[in-house]
Amino acid sequence: MRASRLLSLLLLLQTRGRMTATELARELEVSVRTVYRDVEALSAAGVPVYADRGPAGGYRLLGGFRTRLDGLTAEEAAGLFLAALPGPAAELGLAGLAHQAELKVLAALPPEPRSHAARMRERFHLDVPSWYRGADDVPHLAEVAEAVWEERVLRMTYRRWGPADVERVVHPYGLVLKGGSWYLVAAPPGGEPRTYRVSRILAVETLAERFERPREFDLAAYWREYAREFRERMYTATARIRLAPGLEGLLTYTVGDEVGGAALEGAGEPDAEGWRTLTLPVESLAHARWLLLRLGAGVEVLEPPELRAMMAETAAELYKMYG
Repeated sequence: MRASRLLSLLLLLQTRGRMTATELARELEVSVRTVYRDVEALSAAGVPVYADRGPAGGYRLLGGFRTRLDGLTAEEAAGLFLAALPGPAAELGLAGLAHQAELKVLAALPPEPRSHAARMRERFHLDVPSWYRGADDVPHLAEVAEAVWEERVLRMTYRRWGPADVERVVHPYGLVLKGGSWYLVAAPPGGEPRTYRVSRILAVETLAERFERPREFDLAAYWREYAREFRERMYTATARIRLAPGLEGLLTYTVGDEVGGAALEGAGEPDAEGWRTLTLPVESLAHARWLLLRLGAGVEVLEPPELRAMMAETAAELYKMYG
């Protein structure tokens, strides 16, 4: 543990230049007293660490000194892929490895590219979950990820959409992070891959048994096809509507850019008042009512008659409440 911390301290000084004991303590998550002891240990080992006193002081390495201990371990190389995603890296139990890998890559760079990389990190940040909901609670994610990596069979209790939880024995092929939610792509022995939301895994057990992941399986290709089929399954009905002029942006914001944009592209020419008639895919009539009510009097449902009646019923109830 201490050897790893000493290496981190050395790499920090190499990549960032002069740093105070307080800054080093904050980065390494230790006390300032521990930093003092670690610096003494590096100096005793022959590392040219110098202390500059005064308001602008701190620790620094002798100019031109570079460690050759910046090679990545296999685990750190894997963690590097999540270095820009601190939240997901922490959920997978790889936060420390990702940070260590990032330090080693920065240490290996010459000064100018290193400075450019540091500016990029300071100026760009990726936040995965959406504004309107937080990330899923995934207490079993790290164990699932380890089983994916080690190609070990999983037995899990899963909460599906239905009256009862189910138990599944699966071969975990991969994990996908979509919109702040983790999904496990796994197959039952001898079966086809399926998708499981990790937050719905209630209990998991990693079995001693291993499996052989199909060489031809492409996780990215599987997910693209799954997402396409999911969208097709999701939109089970259509609504024919009239849209008031100037509400195109609100429509795409309400139903999504892909669905709203396609509907607007296929819309007819505006009538004399500027209203356009278009056909909109919807998940269900009840969901369509909820969405279209957000457009207020700027939308008129033409078909199907059931949805038109639902809109009229809701409008009557609102009038009764507020009229």
